[in-house]
Amino acid sequence: MSVLDELRMRPTAAGARRWDASLAVRLVLSVTVISTLLIGANLATPLYPLIQAELGLSPFAVTVAFASYVVALIGGLVHAGHWSDHIGRRAALVLAVVLGLLGATLFAAATSLPMLAAGRMLQGGAVALATGASAAALRDLLPARPDWASRFTLLASAGGVAAGPVIGGLLSLLPSPTRTPFLVYLVVLASLLVPLLRLRARPAIKPVVTGKPLAVLRPRRPAVSKDARRSFWTASSVGFLSFAVFGFTLSLAPTWFASIAGTTSRPLIGLLAALVLGASAISQLVSPRGRFVVPVGLAGMAVGMGLLPVAQQTDSLPLLVGACLVAGFGQGMAFRVVFNEVSVKVAPALHAQTVSAVYVITYLGSAVPVLGLGAAAGIWGLDASVTVFALVISAVCGVLAVGSLVLRARAAR
Repeated sequence: MSVLDELRMRPTAAGARRWDASLAVRLVLSVTVISTLLIGANLATPLYPLIQAELGLSPFAVTVAFASYVVALIGGLVHAGHWSDHIGRRAALVLAVVLGLLGATLFAAATSLPMLAAGRMLQGGAVALATGASAAALRDLLPARPDWASRFTLLASAGGVAAGPVIGGLLSLLPSPTRTPFLVYLVVLASLLVPLLRLRARPAIKPVVTGKPLAVLRPRRPAVSKDARRSFWTASSVGFLSFAVFGFTLSLAPTWFASIAGTTSRPLIGLLAALVLGASAISQLVSPRGRFVVPVGLAGMAVGMGLLPVAQQTDSLPLLVGACLVAGFGQGMAFRVVFNEVSVKVAPALHAQTVSAVYVITYLGSAVPVLGLGAAAGIWGLDASVTVFALVISAVCGVLAVGSLVLRARAAR
């Protein structure tokens, strides 16, 4: 079955032989696609100070460009989060890669804020399609190990986002630093189409049985089964706070980090911006266990975010690094558990839709607080605004940690 056949959602006669990849290869491919798309969406993180100066953008304009990606991603999750159930996982991933190619091309050629925003929106749409499809594909491939499917999903997400700033900073050492990273990335992303197009696709889990196949692709309101509702809201709350921190580290934080570190080195700035995400990804591999992992993780986020203003006041690079690592590792601990609790409570047929619903609220954390932070920075300055932002996030994480500790202690009794 070709990708066009899958997109038409119509059965076809057997044609050319396809590559019947092994389970391991399918797992790697699912993880690689979403990771690569997220790397591309975050390549620009260490380049924002350079792009800001080149295009004459304000701090608020930078957050607008960043938020354009998030808004498109949320819209894509709402409108297309369930598409892979009907067109198949492979076809959804192919569409995502094509959108990612278009977005990176436009971002590489951008000469104004509207072009930056348009490129970011295409990248957001690509990640939205791939998020539900890859998470659901991993669940399909590991039906007896939903915990590992969730762990791979979060590892791919956090790892891809963390690698983006580091790779972007290194590639910016090449000539034309605001263009070359995206040109290199385009070649890498395009190469993923080769195995995807040759792969023998597995049938969609919800094949169309009516005469109007496009009707099943209509936007749907995010829905969660009754059994998973409490876990859903817990995961969404933790996710919202997590991505508020991620949104900050990937938009305005590079400029703020550079002032503390006293450097203009883009690779170093990219590495600093990736610390929180990198620590989150490592936590998926270490995977601490126990009934109280969630409150401990939230407490770690609270401590890490609370230490950021202290690092700024003391101009302490070691304290900044430590605060980012503690916040990221704590986030990864907490979000892994609450995300997995949602995952195991929904049927495979609802997995893509439920994961998309979690990420709708989660990604709002990358848009709303960060836009507010950008607006505040234009009025009160970046240092004062970041201090308030970090302390508010720290306080809310602390409250959630106490609440989670109480609930889990009761359950233990």
